[in-house]
Amino acid sequence: QVSLEESGGGSVQPGGSLKLSCRSSRYTHNAVSRAWFRQSAGNEREGVAALNSLGNTVIARSVKGRFSISQDKRTNTMFLQMDNLGPEDAGMYYCASTPRIQLGSDLLRESLYEDWGQGTQVTVSS
Repeated sequence: QVSLEESGGGSVQPGGSLKLSCRSSRYTHNAVSRAWFRQSAGNEREGVAALNSLGNTVIARSVKGRFSISQDKRTNTMFLQMDNLGPEDAGMYYCASTPRIQLGSDLLRESLYEDWGQGTQVTVSS
């Protein structure tokens, strides 16, 4: 089982930025998909951004133009750069991983991910 650990959450004012990190304990297979999901109180968990080892990335429409996803394969770390944050972006952010290649919209399908981190909290308020 892969161990995932998120970091980088915190409290920012509207319009601020945060960069989340997700460190994976294992990266032994090239065919891997990773994603960021978030969940706020009273809402279902939603996919935010994802990438796979083919270099494909998907960004959810709600955050497109403000969020970007990247990874550092040397350190098994995935990042989520979040800019121009608004109150609607507040919530718990989780990273997820699967050893299977996912494509297109499947990259943001929660049920296809097997390994999950504990989450990191993002608060946006003035």
